[in-house]
Amino acid sequence: MGTTQKIELMAPAGNFESLQAAIQNGADSVYFGVEQLNMRARASINFTLEDVSEIVKRCNAAKMRTYLTLNTIIYDHDLSLVKTLLNKAKEVGVTAVIASDQAVIASAREMGMEVHISTQLNVTNIETVKFYSLFADTMVLSRELSLRQVKNITSQIKKEQIKGPSGKLVEIEIFGHGALCMAVSGKCYLSLHSTNSSANRGACKQNCRKKYTVIDQETGFEIALENEYMMSPKDLCTLDILDQVINAGIQVLKIEGRGRAPEYVATVIKTYREAIDAYYLHTYSKEKVVNWMERLNSVYNRGFWSGYYLGQKLGEWSNHNGSEATQKKIYIGKGTHYFPEAGIAEFKVEAFEINKGDKILITGPSTGVQELVIEEMFVNDMPFEKAIKGDQITLKLPFRVRMSDKLYKMTKV
Repeated sequence: MGTTQKIELMAPAGNFESLQAAIQNGADSVYFGVEQLNMRARASINFTLEDVSEIVKRCNAAKMRTYLTLNTIIYDHDLSLVKTLLNKAKEVGVTAVIASDQAVIASAREMGMEVHISTQLNVTNIETVKFYSLFADTMVLSRELSLRQVKNITSQIKKEQIKGPSGKLVEIEIFGHGALCMAVSGKCYLSLHSTNSSANRGACKQNCRKKYTVIDQETGFEIALENEYMMSPKDLCTLDILDQVINAGIQVLKIEGRGRAPEYVATVIKTYREAIDAYYLHTYSKEKVVNWMERLNSVYNRGFWSGYYLGQKLGEWSNHNGSEATQKKIYIGKGTHYFPEAGIAEFKVEAFEINKGDKILITGPSTGVQELVIEEMFVNDMPFEKAIKGDQITLKLPFRVRMSDKLYKMTKV
């Protein structure tokens, strides 16, 4: 990337709804998993091999880069699937593969695919960057580094002109927003020990998100910690230090969240898109940050902190289980018909009630994520203020609705 080019905003895509949300809200690239060989194998509904060509097609149309995550531990019995996935990625034009296992890295390089080094490999210094530059064009740095350490690495890359296989200077990527793990760059064994379900194979059981009591086994004395979730970090957020992040010399900012809902992807990507653009327009300000943070707080989060980027020695931990989002969605029903000439969508109300003036959310694999307020509603072809379970409602909408689309009502928590 040139020195004046904006950093790349990378979005998570756990399904087509999230992919479409990333496209609609200004992401520069997406990363996604296929089948079971990725670090969110159980946390999201992963794409299938047949989906890859459609992912690339949609992203190419939006001039976005595509990254296949193949970053779990790989066993001998996985090698055949690895080759199948890489061959498909190469065939349909996936931009790069994010990898941590040497077998994946070697296989991808053999077929001429661009490789990005996953955070699972814990790249924390310039000599490691030099080593992996033999195979990879981009390095995802360890999440435990400070911005000062990140800046040192990016400066050394320029100074020493460290280039990847493509012949371009090695690019540096860091995590910018989303869930953090108590373990070093996600290398955790709690799930493996407790349920024989390895986090390093994408099957984390989220043991750290629960509350525990510490017991002295000699005396039986129990310690009830003031912070009950002492293994569950708050979510990473860099929006309020985005100027410092960009000044650290990175090229790619990754948003975590392949296991989260499509409205999370839509809100977070749109917010960071605005913030990044504002930085380059010299309009990034504390006043704007306040508004952006309010929007980020409206979707799933465990509270926010800046990770170790500012040099903190200890983490910040959640004080309760689950989300601290200021909004929640309530399922109302699904799309049953769309009249394109009139721009009218029909929905079947399957749960709860919905009212004129309600803020609603409509999601779907092609629709992505759409939010609006009901200004006019017809129930069984008559104008009504309220609809209840069993009613057929019609809404005039500025976008197409499909039969697979879901309708939600958004309420304050």
